[in-house]
Amino acid sequence: MDGLNWNQGGGTRSRAQGCTDDPSRDTDGQGSKIRTNLKDCEDEKLRALERCIAAATKGFVIGAGLRGGLGLFAILSRLRRKKTRSSILQKSNADAVVLALKETLRYGLFLGTFAGGFCSVDEAIATLGGRERTARWRALVAGGVAGPALLLTGHEARHTSMAIYVLMRAAVLAARCGLKSERWGWLCRPLSWKHGDTFLMCLSSSQILTAWILKPDSLPSTYISFLNKHGGKDTSIVHGIRALAQGKGLADQLKNVEQFYRDNGTEVQLSPDMKIPCRIVHGDQGCVPHFFSFLGASYLRSLPVYSPVYFVPAILVHRQGLFARPLTIFRKTLLGLGRSSLFLATYCASAWLWTCGVFRLTQTCNPALVAAGTFPTGLAVLIEKKSRRMELALYCMSRAIESFAICVADTGVLKRWNLSPPKRIDVVLFSMATAIIMQCHAEERDVFRSKYLNVLDWVFGVPDPQKTSLALDTVDEDEAKRKVR
Repeated sequence: MDGLNWNQGGGTRSRAQGCTDDPSRDTDGQGSKIRTNLKDCEDEKLRALERCIAAATKGFVIGAGLRGGLGLFAILSRLRRKKTRSSILQKSNADAVVLALKETLRYGLFLGTFAGGFCSVDEAIATLGGRERTARWRALVAGGVAGPALLLTGHEARHTSMAIYVLMRAAVLAARCGLKSERWGWLCRPLSWKHGDTFLMCLSSSQILTAWILKPDSLPSTYISFLNKHGGKDTSIVHGIRALAQGKGLADQLKNVEQFYRDNGTEVQLSPDMKIPCRIVHGDQGCVPHFFSFLGASYLRSLPVYSPVYFVPAILVHRQGLFARPLTIFRKTLLGLGRSSLFLATYCASAWLWTCGVFRLTQTCNPALVAAGTFPTGLAVLIEKKSRRMELALYCMSRAIESFAICVADTGVLKRWNLSPPKRIDVVLFSMATAIIMQCHAEERDVFRSKYLNVLDWVFGVPDPQKTSLALDTVDEDEAKRKVR
C-alpha cells in the first residue's frame, strides 16, 4: 500500500519510522537517534530561553545602574548646593528622589527590553527560518525590531540627540565595513582621513556655539546650562553679542552689560554704534590677555567635569589593578584628567579668541562671521588622545545635527514642501542605528574595538564562536598597531 511506503525512495527519513513494536527491527539505532534529537531540541530551546533571560537581566542592570548613578550624582550635588532644610526644600528633594527612581526603573526596562527583545527575535527567526540560512540578515531585522523599546523611557521624553549619536556610531561601523569592501572601498576611503575627527569637531563647534549665541532654543536646556557655565560669561554678555549680530535691540542689551560690569567693580562704557563685540566680551581687557586669564579660570571649572569620568572607571574597572600597581593607575588617571580638563578649558577660551580675531579682521559682526569664528574652536580637540577625539566629535556632532535640523525646520522649509517628520523621529533613528550595529556585531565583528565588542558579547551572547575567534585576533592586531602608533 502507498500508505505504508510513503517514506521510501530517498529524501528525509521520518522520525517516526524507527518507532516499532518489534525491538528486533530497531537495528539501525533509529530510536536512539530520535531520543538524541529530541534531547538536542530541548537543550536548544533551553539555551535560547536562558540567553533571552540573561540578556534582559544584564540590560536592565546596565540601564538602571547608569541612570541610577547619574540620578544619585544629581541628588548629591543638589544637597551640597542647598544646605538649608526648609519644608519646601525637603519636599523638592523628595520629589527629586522619586523622579530619579522612576527614571532608573524606566531606563532599566528600556535596555532590558531591548536586549531581551533582540535575543528573542533573533532566536525566533533562527528557529523558523534556519540558523545558517538566516545568518546574514537575522541580526539586522532583530536590531530594528528591538529599537522601539526606547518608548519605555516615557512617552513625553524625546531622545533625538542620543538617537543621532547612536546612528553616527553605526555610520562609523558601516564606513569601516565599506573600507573593507573591494567593490565600495573607494567610496568610503575619504572617511578614513587622518584628521577627520578634528574636522567633525570643528563643524560641530560652529553649529553648537553659533546656536548658543543666536538661537539657544535649538539646543536642550541642560546643554545650554552647561554652555552658560563653561562659556564663563554672564547671560547679558551673550544677549549683547546676539543683539549686535542680528542688528536689533542693542541699546537695551548694552545697558545690561554695563550694569553687569559695574556690579563686578568695573566701569565700562559701551557705544550703540560699536561694530565689533570685543568690549562686550572682555571689557577694557585685550583679546590675548583675556584668553590667558580665561584659560586659568576655565581649567578650574573643567576639573570637576572630568573627575568622575576618570576616577569612577579607575575604581570600578581597574579595581584589581589598584592593589597590584596603584601608582601606575593613579598616574594615568591624573594625566587623563589633566589633559581632558585642558582640552575643555582651551576649547572655551579659544572660542572667544577666535571670534574676536575674526571680528577685528573684518570690523563687523553678523551671524555668518559668528559661525566662521567658532569653526576653528574645534582644533582644541587635538589636545586629547587620538582614541578620544572621535568620541568627542561624534557626541558634539549629534548635538549639532539636532540643532541644525531645528533651525532649518523653524525657517518653514518643511511646510513649504508639505513635509513633516515622524512624531517619534528619535525611535526611527534609534531603530535604524541598532539594526546596523547588531548586524555588524553578528557579521562584521572586526570593525569594533575590543572593549565594545566584549560588552556586546557579554550582554547579547556570541553569535558564532569560530567567527568570534577570528574577529578577536583581528581586533587585537588593530589595537596593538594603534598603541604602537
